[in-house]
Amino acid sequence: MQNDISTAGSLITNTAVIVGILMSILGLVFYTSSLSNKYIKGFYNIIPPLLLCYFLPGILNSFHVFDGENSALTSIGSRYFLPSCLILFIINLDLKEMWALRKRAGLMFITGTVGIVLGGPLAVWLTTLVAPEVVGGAGPDEVWRGLGSLAGSWIGGSANQVALREILQPSPKLFSSIIAVDVFVAYIWMAFLLYGASKSKQFDKFFKADSKDVDALLIKMDEKAKANNRTPETKDFMIMLALAFGGTGLATFLAEPIADYITQYYPNLEKFSLTNSFFWLVLFATIIGISLSFTPAKKLENAGASKIGTVLLYMLIVTIGMQMDILAILDNPGLFIVGIIWMSFHALLLLIVGKLFKIPFFYYAVGSMANVGGVASATVTSAAFHPSLISVGVILSVFSYAIGTYAGWITALLMQLVSSI
Repeated sequence: MQNDISTAGSLITNTAVIVGILMSILGLVFYTSSLSNKYIKGFYNIIPPLLLCYFLPGILNSFHVFDGENSALTSIGSRYFLPSCLILFIINLDLKEMWALRKRAGLMFITGTVGIVLGGPLAVWLTTLVAPEVVGGAGPDEVWRGLGSLAGSWIGGSANQVALREILQPSPKLFSSIIAVDVFVAYIWMAFLLYGASKSKQFDKFFKADSKDVDALLIKMDEKAKANNRTPETKDFMIMLALAFGGTGLATFLAEPIADYITQYYPNLEKFSLTNSFFWLVLFATIIGISLSFTPAKKLENAGASKIGTVLLYMLIVTIGMQMDILAILDNPGLFIVGIIWMSFHALLLLIVGKLFKIPFFYYAVGSMANVGGVASATVTSAAFHPSLISVGVILSVFSYAIGTYAGWITALLMQLVSSI
């Protein structure tokens, strides 16, 4: 059994010890973030738990406590945990409910997605006109690679972001900067939407919107949640893990020969990432998750499938965090301006469509956060309007997980195109 890795200059090289440290970080963050102490709550209102799960391992890596970039744990996280959590998130996809929400919630969700897909290339293009060095770079430091992974986060979630990181291969230093941009811009935007939830009547008046369908939806979702939730049993957890890791195994089995075939016979497709086995791994994991959503396995969500998926996601996040160099954030502060321009376009497009179609602010907020923040942020935003509306945020967010990697990939290709003009 191989416990040690070649990590010259690192204080800790034993893999078991590093796993213990990473899991202790997760336990510490989740325990303290649940405390009711006003000072601790104030701290987490400013510094979200997700950011700490990235940056605490990053601090240890930056000060050479361990060598995260060369650790075997990083490939375990991306190749095992990532596709597994995607399957568990997508297994709850309800296309019938999605279709029922198409007129308002669906419209704002798609508008939000379009705002991210087009806003990223627009922000890069505008920046090239003023400060091209901000969005330049070469090889793994090409900024569009990092911004492409950010597109995955802002259309799907952290799992999609990590998937695109594996596909686009930005350097760890660039990815560290992108994480900071992600958290800074996305959480400021989320803070505005939460403020808007407390002033939703005024916003609805501005949009000249009729919110009667929101009230009807509230009653419907409340009744559905009460009817379906149940206490999970051990067999439920075993079946969830079997589907998640079994699906990951099948996806890997299918992905590698396809990538090898394209590499051998169509090497020019490398520019579209089609020679990357990880691209196909995520594609097949997504297809497996969607396929399972049409089977009785869908009911596992009532026993907490997405919660198990979240556990795997955070285990993935700390393995990504352990590769970060936190000092890299200072290397290119202009990226924050790119992120702000990008998010502003997203917000403006939603505003125009919301005003044009007289859509209630609830759909504006949840349609945006289902893209930008994923399940967690969309859940918080929905709950700010009413706890019974959480299901709407979850449904849209699950769909965003299903499309996030591919929409983000398209966004990355567009940013690559405009950055070279």
